[in-house]
Amino acid sequence: MKELLDDIDRWLAAGSRVAVARVVDIEGSGPREPGAAMAVNDHGEVSGSVSGGCVEGAVVGEALSILRGEASPRVVTFGYSDDEAFAVGLTCGGTIRLFIEPLDW
Repeated sequence: MKELLDDIDRWLAAGSRVAVARVVDIEGSGPREPGAAMAVNDHGEVSGSVSGGCVEGAVVGEALSILRGEASPRVVTFGYSDDEAFAVGLTCGGTIRLFIEPLDW
């Protein structure tokens, strides 16, 4: 999370809204450990990584949906047997769970 702070501070200072996605659980093989984080601003800019690139695009979409008020903060799951996760590249054989929420400092 510390590596995201400079980008988050810059985005907030510019008036952007920010959502944060954090790995909260993995089952089996996972690309990143719990605690890995990614921030997304309302312009779609990204800082950090929750999966080493394999599901980041889908996570950006989820974060933007939350920032637009189309969805509530929630846990999102991507796994090998999940067709959407496979389509976006999570082929490591495990399952990752991310909590995505708007940042409200």
